[in-house]
Formats: sequence, structure tokens, C-alpha cells
Amino acid sequence: MADEKAIDKNSEPFWRSKTLDEMSLDEWESLCDGCGRCCLHKLEEADTGELSYTNVACRLLDLNSCYCTDYVNRTFRVPDCVELTIQSMKTVRWLPPTCAYRLVGEGKDLKWWHPLVSGDPDTVHQAGVSVRGRVVLEDEAIDLEDYITEWPAEDPTA
Repeated sequence: MADEKAIDKNSEPFWRSKTLDEMSLDEWESLCDGCGRCCLHKLEEADTGELSYTNVACRLLDLNSCYCTDYVNRTFRVPDCVELTIQSMKTVRWLPPTCAYRLVGEGKDLKWWHPLVSGDPDTVHQAGVSVRGRVVLEDEAIDLEDYITEWPAEDPTA
């Protein structure tokens, strides 16, 4: 029994030992760091495919916690909400470089501020990675092009 605990204590965390498609639903969901960047509106140039990020958040995003206020029903309430799945990961090109799904998918480790690493859901905000205090809700934005910004595509901790 003592040997079994020692093995468990020294084993790699699931995000280092499993691929994304090997993870359980709970493990998959726990990868979300609560930054809220995926909930920002993005614009794609029709002719070039160039992607622009805005600082306009989905109406369902809680601007303090940076989590969806109706996560279970989000794709019904917001028809263009993209549910992040193994399949959608193959085509989504707008995940920020700090995103745990992207990092693990690329074979990289989670950042120090990720709640799974730090043990504290507030470190994503303390590190300046989340959208807290940096965005407006879509109801407040008239023209998305007026809200184009670069920071959602950057890693402020790099």
C-alpha cells in the first residue's frame, strides 16, 4: 500500500501523461484556465483569412470570473459559439498561445499560473492572462472593428 501511494505521488499529472483524446471529460474540462480569451469576438477577413482579435466578450461571459454564465446551454443561446472538442481543435486557429488545450495539443506543459499547476484559480488573473478588466460585453460594442486589439493573441508571461 505504501508503495502504491509513492507511485501515485510521483506519477505525472494527466496533462503530461495523456493526449487530449485520451482524457476523460472531467480532465478535458479542467484544462480550461478561466482566462476567457476564447470568448472574445474574432474577425476573419473574407479575402485573406487574416484573423483579428477584439476586446469584445460574448454576452454570456462573466467579466469577473471569466467563465461562461450558462456553460451547459451556451451553444444553444449563442449559435456561433464554438464548442472546443478534439474535432474542433483540428480547425480552430484562434486559440491564444497560453491556452492549455493548445499547449497540451502541441506537447507542451501548462504555464505556472494555470490552476491545475498553481492550485489557485486566481493566478490566471494575477498573471495578467485573463480578460478581467480588459474587455466589454458585446451589448456595449457597436462596431467590432473599433475594438480590434493584439493582446488576446499574445502571451503576457513570455
